[in-house]
Amino acid sequence: MHIAVFSQYHTSPDCPATSRHYTLLAEIAQHHRVTLLTTPAWRSQQLTQQWPWVPPGVEILEANIPYNNKMGPARRALAFAQYAAWAVRAGRRLARPDVVWGISTPLTAAWAAARVARHWGVPWVFEVQDLWPSFPVAMGAVPTALARQQLFALEKRLYESAAHIVPLSPDMSAYVAGLGLPPAKITTLLNGTDLHLAARATPAAVAALRHEQGLAGQRIVLYAGTFGRANDMPTVVAAAEALVAAEPGVTFLFLGHGYFAPLVAAAAARWPGRIRLVGGQPRHAVFTWFALADVAVVSFLGLPVLDANSPAKLYDALAVATPVVVTNQGWTKTLVEAHGCGWYTPAGDAPALASRLQAALADPQGLAAAGARGQVLARTEFDRRALAAQMQRLLEQAASHR
Repeated sequence: MHIAVFSQYHTSPDCPATSRHYTLLAEIAQHHRVTLLTTPAWRSQQLTQQWPWVPPGVEILEANIPYNNKMGPARRALAFAQYAAWAVRAGRRLARPDVVWGISTPLTAAWAAARVARHWGVPWVFEVQDLWPSFPVAMGAVPTALARQQLFALEKRLYESAAHIVPLSPDMSAYVAGLGLPPAKITTLLNGTDLHLAARATPAAVAALRHEQGLAGQRIVLYAGTFGRANDMPTVVAAAEALVAAEPGVTFLFLGHGYFAPLVAAAAARWPGRIRLVGGQPRHAVFTWFALADVAVVSFLGLPVLDANSPAKLYDALAVATPVVVTNQGWTKTLVEAHGCGWYTPAGDAPALASRLQAALADPQGLAAAGARGQVLARTEFDRRALAAQMQRLLEQAASHR
């Protein structure tokens, strides 16, 4: 079977990114022909060279369309449109696929997948990584009512035309079903994590990292991920400053990059050694940082659309037995409370976050027990290799029913 995959932003484990599809493509390419239509936007951000840019067996077509998180809405929209136009042209020149896999975000990548599927008369599967256009609308990136109306109409048409829809969280699935789509057409496949990479975070590797960073005897709180507008970074930074002021034995690490990096850097300058801006790390190394931490923060703004998201940092922390504090009110709050692997504090409430972290750190046995429960959950529910097998079955089923 030939699978055409439309994903605007491909990454490898050498990048400071979650690289979900690297694992999924690697598994599926062992059984089927896979052609990936993407861009090299992340190639220059590879921090190591341990992995091939695409997994063995994956054929790649790339359009040289630049993109980075510092772009404004207009420049981002242009990049989205450029990729969509190129992807439709390139998709029509492919050897005929049996099924098309369209990965949003952005929504325009899914639109290109749908157009190519219609050109070839084959089914397509719509993977929903974030709710678009709800997310950019909530963030104020779609300024006109007409544009919002057109984007929501496009979203509905894409859901209706897809043979199957694969959201990355239960709340995303509920949103799609709420638009009138039949539940049988929707399968939730969580973002998940790379357990084979998490296994690299051995006690020896963690001890070496602790020594290298001069963190002997320190309790560690970690925020790892994008310092983006949606991540409520001012709250996390304020909580970090309150926490280290109250607890001399605590160090707060910020691992990543993004819009609020200057804010984090300013806090680090005020609290040298106690608040640290580490910067991005390659995917294969990030698990040792999570394992170094006593607790990890998974924070977002208090917007309903963000309650539905499927943050990689949640899965990555639990994979190495590090409990989490989440600020989403949606399914992640339900998950950590039901499984006893973390805690919830409201978005935007820095004192509450600092207090929750302080209480967690004061109970080492409770932290260890919560981490152990989270790791069991990760091993049974979050393995991306198992998720890849499920995705492969969905693609095969879609192809067989055309």
